[in-house]
Amino acid sequence: MAVLRQQPPSRRRLHPASPLCILFVLLSLLLSILSITSTIKSSTKIITTKPYNQPRPLNVDEIGNPYHNFGLFETDYEQMLNNLKIFVYPDIYGNSSSPFSNIFVPIPNPTNPKLGNYYSEHAFKSSLMRSSFVTMDPDRADLFFMPFSVNAMRNDRRLHSESSISDFVARYAGKIGSELGFWNKSGGADHFFVCCHSVGREAASKNWELRNNAIQVTCSSSYFQRFFLPHKDVALPQIWPRPEETLLNPPVAREKLVFFSGRVQNSRVRQDLLAMWENDGDMYINTLNQSLPYLEGFKRSRFCLHVKGYEVNTARVCDAIHYGCVPVIISNYYELPFANVLDWSKFAVIIRQEDISLLKKILLSISDNNYLEMYNNLNIIRKHFRWNEKPQRYDSFHMIIYQLWLRRNSHY
Repeated sequence: MAVLRQQPPSRRRLHPASPLCILFVLLSLLLSILSITSTIKSSTKIITTKPYNQPRPLNVDEIGNPYHNFGLFETDYEQMLNNLKIFVYPDIYGNSSSPFSNIFVPIPNPTNPKLGNYYSEHAFKSSLMRSSFVTMDPDRADLFFMPFSVNAMRNDRRLHSESSISDFVARYAGKIGSELGFWNKSGGADHFFVCCHSVGREAASKNWELRNNAIQVTCSSSYFQRFFLPHKDVALPQIWPRPEETLLNPPVAREKLVFFSGRVQNSRVRQDLLAMWENDGDMYINTLNQSLPYLEGFKRSRFCLHVKGYEVNTARVCDAIHYGCVPVIISNYYELPFANVLDWSKFAVIIRQEDISLLKKILLSISDNNYLEMYNNLNIIRKHFRWNEKPQRYDSFHMIIYQLWLRRNSHY
């Protein structure tokens, strides 16, 4: 009997040019490409991956630099350098017949450490007289500087009281208005004066035009202060004459989370701060009787507190910037210097006075990467909070002049 063998099913051969064949080839190529791409990505990831606790490098384009718009600022700044002119009333050159010439002339040594809180007032005057902004022709002037010194008046027995100082300033404004006439063209809106003493807030109180029209460049820049108008007046940074710090203490050498040292008698906010955090081991918060020297605290801490005292301003903000310690500002209504140019949120922490109980929680919530970005931004903006014997580009003097430049046409 013959055995019948089962024949295998016949295989259909694909014609090379058939659509099904083309589709099969394309799918094969696509799968190959995807496989190769995946391998490359995997290899790259292995090469570039960093340990989880290593901070990523600062990417200014990603986080935003500490300026609102540096390009716009820089362009306008160059226009200022080339065009701004300031007339200084001649009292600044001294008048041997005047019994009050000491109130107007620059002091011989504006970098004297004894000037302390009032250094910025004198440094501005000295810097201005060394600059190219001064013109002897009042018809070319965009602005007029009244060179009286509130600090000098405060130290003069004849003019010590706030009432006497405001009387003197009111008489002076009336004198220049009647004798020279430049005041009358704008009602004083193109005139400015500079002060960093707390009594300066009342200096313009007895002359209506001086109080409401003239530009006040002041350290006591508080929204809550009745004679300070942010759109008209200028916040002056309160800077002590500190030695230059060219090399800042790196973050790894800053073992304390928080540092604050200062008197508490004249500030309820500071009293609350001390009551809540004095005994916290991560913070160094104490009165002036401290074991850690004041300047060392700024060098060895990550965050340094500026807490409202008698005024909204203290030199601690600029001390923190000077020594590379991220400022923590606890001072309601404080108009921060150069806030229309600098984005303070990129290099400082601002906390409401009512949130002191949350201080540690807020600071610990800042990641290492964000802290390093703030620290790097401090390095960028430090030059704006420094006075130089000879004014330099973008230093405190030029930043104040830029603020005046922005207000030069406010009377038109």
